[in-house]
Amino acid sequence: MNIMDNSNINNVKWFRNAAPYINAHRGKTVVLMFGGEAVSHPNFANIIHDISLLRSLGVKLVVVHGARPQIEDRMEQRGIERNIEKNIRVTDAETLVAVKDATGSLRLHIEALLSTGLVNSPMHGSQIRVSTGNFVIAKPMGVRDGVDYKYTGSVRRIDSDGINMQLDYGSIVLLSPIGYSPTGEVFNLALEDVAAQTAIALKADKLITLTEDEGLLDESGKLIRSCSVRRVTTLLDEKDCHVRQLLLRAIIQSGENGVERCHCVSYQSDTALLQELFTRDGAGTLIAKDHKEQISTATIDDVAGILELLEPLEAEGILVKRSRELLEVEIDKFTVIKKEEVIIACAALYPYPENDTGEVACVAIHPDYRKGNRGVRLIQALELQAKSHHLSSIFVLTTVSGHWFLEQGFIEQPIEKLPEGKKEMYNFQRRSKVYLKAL
Repeated sequence: MNIMDNSNINNVKWFRNAAPYINAHRGKTVVLMFGGEAVSHPNFANIIHDISLLRSLGVKLVVVHGARPQIEDRMEQRGIERNIEKNIRVTDAETLVAVKDATGSLRLHIEALLSTGLVNSPMHGSQIRVSTGNFVIAKPMGVRDGVDYKYTGSVRRIDSDGINMQLDYGSIVLLSPIGYSPTGEVFNLALEDVAAQTAIALKADKLITLTEDEGLLDESGKLIRSCSVRRVTTLLDEKDCHVRQLLLRAIIQSGENGVERCHCVSYQSDTALLQELFTRDGAGTLIAKDHKEQISTATIDDVAGILELLEPLEAEGILVKRSRELLEVEIDKFTVIKKEEVIIACAALYPYPENDTGEVACVAIHPDYRKGNRGVRLIQALELQAKSHHLSSIFVLTTVSGHWFLEQGFIEQPIEKLPEGKKEMYNFQRRSKVYLKAL
């Protein structure tokens, strides 16, 4: 009998844990965006391998590359002076030649890397088809505040039908930061504009941006693990470099126009892209589209609304009755979802730090709103809270909702697994079942 070493066992466990994510991403349309800096980085070969892997797993991929440093190099070689007005490059005829040279060379380089199929390489047998073409229709920026930006343009339209046709054929579509006009002219475009407009036009499931940083950083320089599009707008700072502003605006524009998820990960990490997509905790920043319904920590003003929501469930014996006085004391433990300032769902988290766990309680959703994913959103919010308290698990006691919690990744446990303080208060008449989820 062969005994697998620990590394092989861990690989098998990781593969099993990744299976739900593999199924979730198969057939989905993803726009992947990276700048010329990523192409020049030593880790770019690993990114190419990961792109190949994503395609082999059934992901429909549109890859949008930038070329800013490569354009700068070509301009320097030709002795062309940079002309930047309000952080935007003015592209005259001479500069346009450098733009065409840099983007064309870079596109060919990426195509060649995606065509690699050497034996003993991660891409052996991949046989990837790469499709490029005039999928981006552009228009000139024109004259703004007296400045003629000449061949600098913006996206007028994305040929989504043409791109989807290539994706359906199984090809990876590769887009450069240039566009074509109906009059036959070529325009220099911003990478971020092309990526955002492509994601919106394709109704993409995800926009993934590769950046130098680990992900999006907050005002103190700390990684933001997940946030809403609304949170990204607060990060916009006119003091930031122009490229960061363009990145944030691309994420905001995509999220506000139907792209459900944006991810921001580092191109310097050889595992970040796959970690972000195929593990629970990810590696960078997940940005979720804003919902019209707001989720937030409850305040004292929410007590009446929570009581109204809990009362029918308490009357049925599904939830243990809580007094107004107790709820007022514990209000900071509650998370609520509001629609037009009316509370339509709530849940609470009671940490047991000495046991490295926390209890999920009072999960309640108004009967008119139980068909959506509000319960899932609440549990995800409580999981983030638990992680912020450095807890390694959460548990719940329930008499009627066990199957739903199983669907959310909880596992039934014996009463003995409860923290001592909770075990002493266990009501044997209710005979609630215990479910636990590792974080």
